[in-house]
This record gives sequence, structure tokens and C-alpha cells, in this order.
Amino acid sequence: MIKIKNVSMKFNLGIEKEFSIKQAFINLFTRKNKRKKETFWALKDVSFNVGKGEVVGLIGSNGAGKSTLLKVVSGVMKPTKGKVEVKGVISPMIELGAGFDGNLTARENIYLNGAILGYSKKFIDSKFDEIVEFSELRDFLEVPVKNFSSGMTAKLAFSIATVVNPEILIVDEILSVGDIKFQEKSKHKMMEMIKGGTTVLYVSHSLESIKDLCTKVVWLEHGKVIKMGETKKICEEYYKSQIG
Repeated sequence: MIKIKNVSMKFNLGIEKEFSIKQAFINLFTRKNKRKKETFWALKDVSFNVGKGEVVGLIGSNGAGKSTLLKVVSGVMKPTKGKVEVKGVISPMIELGAGFDGNLTARENIYLNGAILGYSKKFIDSKFDEIVEFSELRDFLEVPVKNFSSGMTAKLAFSIATVVNPEILIVDEILSVGDIKFQEKSKHKMMEMIKGGTTVLYVSHSLESIKDLCTKVVWLEHGKVIKMGETKKICEEYYKSQIG
């Protein structure tokens, strides 16, 4: 379903500063050193495959490149080197609520976000009550989303994104949204998708969540694959490296 071949991703940090007259003057004296600092490789020659129905977890420290890799696989970013081959329709859950308009109500944002995800109005009409019930936000349908807490926003976004069972699910830390009750609901929903044959690429700092959901794990650090393999074994090695 997903083939990641020698993928590298480079960022040029601080590039916006080039538009500042003050920064341009400073660069006359510091350009050589500055250029060295501006180049940052978030991913370095990453390769692995995700088979149909597999649930693959990505673990690693902050800045390891996990979220960047998800964005490359989702097509949000184009890799500097290498390529990604995907067979199947992807549903990315990377930045929940990114497609919301804060000035619109929750009701209006259900249709707006649904349209962004490719759902028709007719489909949203048929699934509207299901989305609302799962989100637990029926009493807030006419409230502008800008007045929502981050947890409420994430609940609404998750409920919209999971109203269908996609072929491939790209997930970044979403099981930590909302309160404990909603987290359990989210986890149960994920398990239903997995049992239904959905292929999942999943990022989380919760090793327990990784162990519960994933069939294998890829350990990233500083943009490189350190190890990959059986979930329990790799998680234990990673944990020991963090506390040692």
C-alpha cells in the first residue's frame, strides 16, 4: 500500500528573514556561517514499506522527523530526494481542525471540513447526526468554532475525519484529544477501522498506544531509521534508550 524509497527532506530555516532590509545588511557579514545553519535535513534516506492492513507505528524523540514523514506520505510535502508510492485513498489526520473557519459555527464547519475532505453535501447530510453524536457537541452546534477549546475543536475534527473507513489512515497523535472518555472512544473507533482492514501509519509518544495498535514499529532519530521490526521489541529498546 505504501512504499517509501530513500526519502530525504531538507528545510531552509529562517528563509523569510531574507526579505528584511536589516537582515540583508547583517547577511553581508554573516552569510557564510548563516547558510550552514539554515540547511536542516528533517529526513535522511528513509526507506520502508507498509503492507495492506498493516498498522505501522512511528516512534522517536521530538524532532526525529515523524510528523514530517507523515506529511510527505500524505502528499502535503514533496520530498527533496527519494519517492513515495501509495496505492489507495488516504485520509490524513495530521493537524485536526486545520480546515476550520473560526468565524463559522460548528454546524457550518462540519460541511466546510467535509467538503475539504472530499465529502458531498448529500453524504454529510446523511452522516450529520452520526458526526454530532460522536463529537458530543450537540449543544454547541450554533457556536463559532473560535470560541471552542482546543479539545472541543479536535473532537469535532476527529468525528468528521472518521465518518468513513478510508483505505489508508495517516494519524499524528490524535488519540490524545479531548478528555479520557473521548480518548477511549477515539481508540475504539481506530480499532474498528483496523479490524475493517484499514492500513494505518501512526505517530504517537505513547508507547502503550503503539503497543496496543501497531503490528510493527519504525524508530526514527534525527531523520534516520534506527531500527524497525516487531512492536514490543522495538518499543522496549527505545524506552531503554530514553531512560538510560
